Amino acid sequence: MLPHLLSLFLQIHLCWMASSSYSNSPCAACKFLRRKCLPDCIFAPYFPPEEPQKFANVHKIFGASNVSKLLNEVLPHQREDAVNSLAYEAEARMKDPVYGCVGAISVLQRQVFRLQKELDATNADLIRYACNEMPQPGRRDTHGVGFYDQNLSFWNNDPYGGDHKTGDGSNLQ
Repeated sequence: MLPHLLSLFLQIHLCWMASSSYSNSPCAACKFLRRKCLPDCIFAPYFPPEEPQKFANVHKIFGASNVSKLLNEVLPHQREDAVNSLAYEAEARMKDPVYGCVGAISVLQRQVFRLQKELDATNADLIRYACNEMPQPGRRDTHGVGFYDQNLSFWNNDPYGGDHKTGDGSNLQ
């Protein structure tokens, strides 16, 4: 009977050790909060001891008790996503306390808009090139660099384009 109990105890202990994600080390949350990390710790699966800054940021922005309440209210299969979202928002709030991740999203949206305009302009240039069509005189170039003027002829080394007028309208030639 004693060997059977001893083997049962050993199996239970090994199962507990295998199922716990933190073995002997407390999770980052319990370590930060200076408390004992229990086997049923709500933070342990999501704040491993190797990532102490992750919990520190989340705690500073949201508070440990609010995070604990949130994790208890969220379905178990959604908790990891919730923690990742909290961690991302907390890190963004540390960098930008006013806008947080909304500021980062806004910057990225502006960048996408600017790149889409550049892509559209490049595609228009490709179409014009493929059709051997030159841009119209005085029309703003598609890259926003300046104006394209057909009269400026740099190809024949004449920077005045052959039409040499002074400011009063008279010709220089």
